[in-house]
Order: sequence, then structure tokens, then C-alpha cells
Amino acid sequence: MISDKAQGISPFIVMEVLERAAVLEKEGHHIIHLEVGEPDFNVPSCVLQATEQAIKQGRTHYTHSLGDPELRIEICKHYFKEYGVTVSPDQILVTSGTSPAILMILFALCNPNDEIILSDPGYACYPNFINLAGAKMVKVPVYEADGFQYRPENIGLAITERTKAIMINSPMNPTGNLLSPDTLKAISGFSPYIISDEIYHGLVYQDRAHSILEYTSHAFVLNGFSKLYAMTGLRLGYVIAPEEFVRPMQKLQQNLFICASSVAQRAGIAALREAGQEINHMKEVYNERRKYMIIRLRELGFRITVEPTGAFYVFVDARHLATNSYKLAFDILEKAHLGVTPGIDFGENGEGYLRFSYANSLENIMEGLNRLENYIRHFEGL
Repeated sequence: MISDKAQGISPFIVMEVLERAAVLEKEGHHIIHLEVGEPDFNVPSCVLQATEQAIKQGRTHYTHSLGDPELRIEICKHYFKEYGVTVSPDQILVTSGTSPAILMILFALCNPNDEIILSDPGYACYPNFINLAGAKMVKVPVYEADGFQYRPENIGLAITERTKAIMINSPMNPTGNLLSPDTLKAISGFSPYIISDEIYHGLVYQDRAHSILEYTSHAFVLNGFSKLYAMTGLRLGYVIAPEEFVRPMQKLQQNLFICASSVAQRAGIAALREAGQEINHMKEVYNERRKYMIIRLRELGFRITVEPTGAFYVFVDARHLATNSYKLAFDILEKAHLGVTPGIDFGENGEGYLRFSYANSLENIMEGLNRLENYIRHFEGL
């Protein structure tokens, strides 16, 4: 019999949109993909060279379970350069992407029925990680009028004696908004640990992202190379953890994953040292797309109260068309051959919204939104 955990896990709806799109593509339809949060760029040239060199040099064996010492040192240098915070290499665990990192944090932190606070809307997979760890999620609604930022007073009301951590994500998926320094400072004042997902750091087009480590050391930081460095397929991430949690997480890594890819880790070293110029070019291109998409979506009648300034997403209110975002997204896919993500994927407070990704060419974005305009023109309801 299938386990309760396996039966209880919810689907990642954006993947279901993508999979239905693949069926339509096999039938001969041309689909514009604005649903997927994956960079359309190739990896930086230095990453390609480092990957090739690592294989030629035979760096294809297990590394230390915490990660290549050289990479951990480079991560420390990166956090000091970007945020002015001092991190020890002994606090870092290199992982095969940030998803294993989240699981290991929760396994190390939570006993059954402990509570984790997270925003609604928020990243679609967080609730499933929490459930798999045997903990309970406590959702705190965030609102468009606030730029989908936490209201610290609402976090305070949600904290109980069983609260182990507060999860934050800035820049945020699905909204593209950043938490302000004042909000981060207020959140850091609460007693539970902070789990800060900083995977979209670097992809910021106004102001700058702040690490939670600027405000407290009572925190776990998640970061990696998938988004900023367009290295999604290389599966490389890391967690910066309080020292007392490193050994328990290391034992989890040894048993569950052994270590991250040795080749990807050499690529990560090169990315941190040498990819700056190419990353800046990517950011310029993303920003051009972001500005166009915001203007065009507003022209099409979608509400964007606070303009997103990070990641590569625009989260829009689509309730003037339909309140069921799941049906609306699939209807757009079937009729306009345009992939978008329904807001319900990110929580009940995301219902009625749609997420658009600008991790696609400007040409495709223009074509996709032209298709959406034609869809809206002929829309007769669901």
C-alpha cells in the first residue's frame, strides 16, 4: 500500500503545465513558455571550461561530504564581498541543489509536529518539504498591497512554543519582490531560527538584496548556482548553517546523498571567481525583459500594484478574467499555446493570480503576450 506521505504530497503544478505543453508540442503546436523559472542562457564560458577541465583531470570522484574545501572558501569570500558578513567554511554544506539542503535543514531541526512558518503565497514546494519532515506548516498570508512582504506582527501572532523556524525567500518566488531591510531586521528579532532562501540573490534590478546574516546568525541560508549562473542542470547549491547543526546535517548528507557532484563543484568555483562580466550581461537582458513585461501586462488589464525588482517573475492579479487560476492557466495553454503558472500553485492566497516568467527571449515574450491579448479579446469565461 502506498504510504500516507507519498499519497499526501501535492503536485508541482508548474511541472504539470510544462508536461501538458510537451504533449501539445508533440502534436505540432508551437508553445511559448512563460511558466518555467529556468534561465534561457547557457552557462558562463568559465563554467563550461571548468567542467571540461574537471573531467579531463579525472575530478570525477567523491568529494568531502561537506563539499570541496576550495569551493567552501570561495562561498565565504562571496558572502563577505556581497554582504560584509564573515562565514566559516566549517559552516557550509555543499549540496546537489537547494532542495536537498531544505530537506536536511528540516530533518535536522524538526521533531514530529514542530511548526514552520511560511508565507502564503510562497514557493510551491516548501509545504511538501515540511510535510515530509514530519513537521506542520503555519501559513502567514502576505498581500499584494505590501509587495507580498511579511507583516512582522502577523508572524508574531503565528509563533507558538512548537515553532522551530520562519521561512523567508527574497527575492521571492512567485512574486519577484524583495523583503525590505526593516522587514528583515524585524523578522530577525523573533526567537525561532530563520531559514532564508537566497537562491535569487544577484538577480536584482533596483536596490539590492540583503542576506539575513547581516541581521542575525540565528539562521540557515540557502543559496546556489542554478538561477544566477544559469546552472540548473548542474545541480549545485549550499547551506550556511549554525555550527551546531553542521555535523547532524553532514551525517544526513553522507547517508542520503554522499556529496554533491565533484564536477559541478569545480564549475562553482569558476563561477564565483570569473563569471561576473557574463552575469552582468544576463542581468541587463533580464531587466529589459522585466520592464517590457510589466508594461505589456498592465496594458492587457492585469494589476501589478508593486513592481517586482528581483528574480525573473511577474505575479499578476487575473481575477478580472477568472477566480480559478488553475482552469485559467490551462485554458490559456490550450487556446493561446502560452504556458503560464496558476497562482494556486503557490498557496490559497495566490488564487486568482498568474505568474509569468521572463526567463525567455524578448522575442518570445512579445509573441506570447500578443497571443494572450488575442485570447483575452475572445475570452467568454470559463
